[in-house]
Amino acid sequence: MRTRPLKVALLGCGVVGSEVARIMTTHADDLANRIGAPVELAGVAVRRPSKVREGIDPSLVTTDATALVKRGDLDVVVEVIGGIEPARTLITTAFEHGASVVSANKALLAQDGAALHAVAEENGRDLYYEAAVAGAIPLIRPLRESLAGDKVNRVLGIVNGTTNFILDKMDSTGAGYQEALDEATALGYAEADPTADVEAFDAAAKAAILAGIAFHTRVRLDDVYREGMTEVTASDFASAKEMGCTIKLLAICERAADGGSVTARVHPAMIPLSHPLASVRGAYNAVFVESDAAGQLMFYGPGAGGAPTASAVLGDLVAVCRNRLNGATGPGESAYAALPVSPMGDVVTRYHISLDVADKPGVLAQVATVFAEHGVSIDTVRQQGKDGEASLVVVTHRAFDASLSGTVDALRKLDTVRGVASIMRVEGE
Repeated sequence: MRTRPLKVALLGCGVVGSEVARIMTTHADDLANRIGAPVELAGVAVRRPSKVREGIDPSLVTTDATALVKRGDLDVVVEVIGGIEPARTLITTAFEHGASVVSANKALLAQDGAALHAVAEENGRDLYYEAAVAGAIPLIRPLRESLAGDKVNRVLGIVNGTTNFILDKMDSTGAGYQEALDEATALGYAEADPTADVEAFDAAAKAAILAGIAFHTRVRLDDVYREGMTEVTASDFASAKEMGCTIKLLAICERAADGGSVTARVHPAMIPLSHPLASVRGAYNAVFVESDAAGQLMFYGPGAGGAPTASAVLGDLVAVCRNRLNGATGPGESAYAALPVSPMGDVVTRYHISLDVADKPGVLAQVATVFAEHGVSIDTVRQQGKDGEASLVVVTHRAFDASLSGTVDALRKLDTVRGVASIMRVEGE
């Protein structure tokens, strides 16, 4: 074993960063044996230096992150501060001054992953980011390495624990959205401002990263269709149960049947109770991968939290340090396929549409005619009504999203249709 330690700098020392520092200290001997050299925490960049950080030598703490990454003697920089700036500048500066980088920054990687990979390659350094997508769940490395010889066709997953907790609570207790969100906030699963989670910004960033790796194509955050879950209601869950389904916020990355394009999207969807993802409860994450040779694989576990995310960071740290000792680098960006990313209108899926209609003869015929005129085939129809008002629930066969949008616009123009109560996609079949 080499006795000279590998030097590691930590950018950020919040929930995740403090766990990384703790594990580096308490598991120092094991890490050294696994790597082949000891690792030394050489500096910690923070915004509030006066805060007491248990187990961290105060002399290592600095507010000057730029000076820290420019030292020139660092082997690895661990970035867990999040956001776009200053993280982007700090990471590129670290590469330019000789350090490899381990990051948990999904937003930055989804927006500028290609540019960061380019700087890493130019400087002969590693960029690893297992913790950016699903916390402790090993997912990036299996897609990037274990399945490198296979053809991945679809990645379907629950990649946000907060939203899964809320939807699971609505499903299991009949609670409304706000009630479930309040409980998630009280338990610490939801932030004071939950927008990034419930409006699916977080999941969309993760979908961009997964699609890029799975399909060897550059997929940016702007390429991902995003729909939040704030409009999901208790009545939607009642309808789902009647179909033998539940509702999940899903990240879906697919290769077209002809292999000529890909899609990436995040939205609520009904999913059959028989599908493995339907049983994912609470704040857990799970990702279902479908490939030519391996078939169907499912990755499951805690997708957030200090300790689980730190576990993924430390796994990357060990891999990067081993590469450093061997004078090598691991897999970089693989974007050779350069497939076009199709818009949401080209996506084909099933739909569940709930309409408020007048309770009189001929309504069903009018609605069916509109579907037929737009080339959308109906699978099942259920109608209930009294006192002149009724609800009409239509489940379609698979149709283009653009065709369904035109259908709904036409339905709204019918005198007998009072309103469109809900539209939800049906996935996982």
